[in-house]
Amino acid sequence: MNKKTISRILIVLIVITIIAAVICYLVMPPWKAFYMACCGGVIVVNFLISLLLVHKNFKK
Repeated sequence: MNKKTISRILIVLIVITIIAAVICYLVMPPWKAFYMACCGGVIVVNFLISLLLVHKNFKK
């Protein structure tokens, strides 16, 4: 996996998280939408860390 692939995956995940947060904000009360956006952000960060670790191990 090269850096472009990782960047594209992260951009897609961030866009999906933003769209989901907007939909949650329109459907749910604001505090629940904020909670859902935070959970999505945590998922994106965890995926980023795992991609970087996997990429580092495959480089060796």
